[in-house]
Amino acid sequence: MTQSLFLALAAFALVSSITPGPNNLMLMASGTNFGFARTVPHMLGVAIGFTLMIVLVGAGLVTVIGLVPGALVAIKWLSIAYLLYLAWKIATAVPKPLVAGKAGGKPMTFVQAALFQWINPKAWTMALTAVSAYIPASDPRNGLAIVALVFGAINLPSVGLWAAMGVSLRRFLSDPRRLRVFNVVAALTLVATLYPVVFGH
Repeated sequence: MTQSLFLALAAFALVSSITPGPNNLMLMASGTNFGFARTVPHMLGVAIGFTLMIVLVGAGLVTVIGLVPGALVAIKWLSIAYLLYLAWKIATAVPKPLVAGKAGGKPMTFVQAALFQWINPKAWTMALTAVSAYIPASDPRNGLAIVALVFGAINLPSVGLWAAMGVSLRRFLSDPRRLRVFNVVAALTLVATLYPVVFGH
């Protein structure tokens, strides 16, 4: 991999990892509702799960999907349905006074967060773009390893930042009414991330 391609890959990984999307919005909500420590498994599940997704996509899952007509469309609509369900769960969560590290409900587990990547439209877009655009044809095996390592290194601090932002809002959102408004806004924003997925813009 050339230096210019590596720098372009790093820039793409940073921009795609740190911009708003389902993972980051849910991590911010988790940081707000459960605190940073209880959100760590969720963060690790996102970072490690997505890195594994890149490896598997690069290793041939794209070919398999190409052989099954309609598979990508089915994944897309399953993803949309599940994200709408998550948005509803966030919006309808019963607000309770926030005590450090305590909140109603449970944060997402490592396994849940890792599996979520496979029905996350943004994760699919990121993985397919990374594999198709940044793995050199001259050395695909090493190229895939580099792509996975770069995303693994950049993704974790990026998602951690969103969880930390959620934690920083805890004092302001100690009022259950403010917390309810926050959860509804977070849910609506999560739904808004589906616009380009549904309408292709």
